[in-house]
Amino acid sequence: MSTTTRGTGTPPPSPPSPPPPSGPARLGALDALLGDPDDPGNPVGRAAVLDADERGEMLAAGEDALHAYGLHAEFVPAGLGGRLTRLDHLVDVMRAVYRRDPCLGLGHGAASFIAAVNIWTVGDDRQRAEAARLLRRGGRIAVGYHELAHGNDMARTEFTALPRGDRLVLDGRKEVITNARRADALVLLARTSTAPGSRSHSQVYVPVADVPAGGLTHLPRYRTTGMRGVQLGGLRFDSCPLPATSVLGGTPGRGLETALRSFQITRTTLVSMSVGIVDTALDTTLRHVRNRRLYGRTAADLPHVRSVLTGVHVDLLTADSLATVATRALHLLPGETAIHAQAVKYVVSGILMEAMNRLSGVLGAHFYLREGPSALFQKLLRDIQPVGFGHAARAACQVSLLPQLPLLARRAWRECRTPPAALFAPGEELPPLDFGALALSAGGRESLSTSIAAGLAELPDGGGTAYGLLRAHAERFAREPARLAEACAALDPGELSVAASPYAYDLTTRYTTLLTAAACFGMWSWARRTGVPELSEPDWAAAALHRLSTPRGAAARALPRPLEDALWERLVERHRTGGGYTLLPRASRHSADAEGRNP
Repeated sequence: MSTTTRGTGTPPPSPPSPPPPSGPARLGALDALLGDPDDPGNPVGRAAVLDADERGEMLAAGEDALHAYGLHAEFVPAGLGGRLTRLDHLVDVMRAVYRRDPCLGLGHGAASFIAAVNIWTVGDDRQRAEAARLLRRGGRIAVGYHELAHGNDMARTEFTALPRGDRLVLDGRKEVITNARRADALVLLARTSTAPGSRSHSQVYVPVADVPAGGLTHLPRYRTTGMRGVQLGGLRFDSCPLPATSVLGGTPGRGLETALRSFQITRTTLVSMSVGIVDTALDTTLRHVRNRRLYGRTAADLPHVRSVLTGVHVDLLTADSLATVATRALHLLPGETAIHAQAVKYVVSGILMEAMNRLSGVLGAHFYLREGPSALFQKLLRDIQPVGFGHAARAACQVSLLPQLPLLARRAWRECRTPPAALFAPGEELPPLDFGALALSAGGRESLSTSIAAGLAELPDGGGTAYGLLRAHAERFAREPARLAEACAALDPGELSVAASPYAYDLTTRYTTLLTAAACFGMWSWARRTGVPELSEPDWAAAALHRLSTPRGAAARALPRPLEDALWERLVERHRTGGGYTLLPRASRHSADAEGRNP
């Protein structure tokens, strides 16, 4: 163990230069800083990323580039001098980082955002201003919610920040904290009263420079299989005095409530950022199969390979649909996002991890090679795993949804409210984000799941295989709220906790699948009305709903051949142009074919 009174993450002294103000221009500036990933001489290219991973270190050149870009200013609300006006723009920027190196995405970026959201949610003016200054100059903030002895049960926190005179005295341990040793400030969940109940917990804001000598001990680093460069550590405080004003927001007792509100933002956006990992993995796999020759032709010519890769692309579009809708809902429907955040964590993380597993099957023995053209894949496969358990396991999200099902049966699935059209319109304007409007519970109000019925009237008659398949599945999903309402209204109170039966857990799966289908259908309907190229075609939406209709535990349903062929051709075109594989293609300076890498 080593003892310190200061964080070791002090940023470079020169402040970052501000990039252009618009979202697309900022992405262009970031892309230029990161450079060509395939250039072996690029200090932030794939070769350098892999070398840093082998050493278990953060990529220093990558951190320098992101500091020059001023990445941490993306996490600061515009009213505090930062660039954060829209969470979907933040996700776009962070996906670019995750596509290059997930360790940079989490370790240099998102970890500070997770901590900062708590400060923006309840911090007082002084705390917000101080945190904003720290982040704008490139500093880091770490957050300590959990303790290994209690897992996700934060109400059993043993770490204390108890009042003693006009001071708070910190005692105890916090473990598995990203950037624990490198942080310039900490946000810690602590027990501020010995009385029972949730109001005995608070969050405290701790500038590391203010910690007196001997008050803080850094515990040894945890080594991990994935995200090797991310520094996970622990902290131990021993009778460490701090000002009573260290309580976040100044009012004790709001720690758990603040965490639950903040999780709605971080669970939604961090999972959405991780879509960038699968985007790169799919590109890596496509490059491999288009260059690998088997039986006198390329692997990409094999029907099974095409089927798997097309299915992964459809699933990535499906995941992006729910993640995008849920991210926009944080601005448009903050009273409902207590549900959306759980659904994104459960559904999208599962889709992403399963997609990586299927891609590894296509790569075969190449998926674990640490050298060669496909070497990045094995790192991405390891790095994707925390998306399923970071801050909350997927099963914990199901437990959180269970008690809301009877309320939804009595209200949402009978009222059938219509969500705002802007919910399904990526790129369109959004109202300002109101951190204080996030509700602890949706209270039975939720409008996404019943939105499919309203859109059915817009479906044209006929139209070929894609339209027919889309209509059939949309009609089935439109009937699902009524079926769910009947099943959920009859649930025994004993089925609404962690001790619920598999049947009750399956109801949460059915519900989150319905939300996902509604997001896909709504996104397609908006694109069709507005004429968005490619996204307005019915094939991807038909394929998405077709795969979502697969019975739980069964292999994904095969797509009709004409539909699969059309989607494969579009996938190859995305690969050729370097436009990525999410809903809206991105501009790229690195076309694979232009560089002569594909036949």
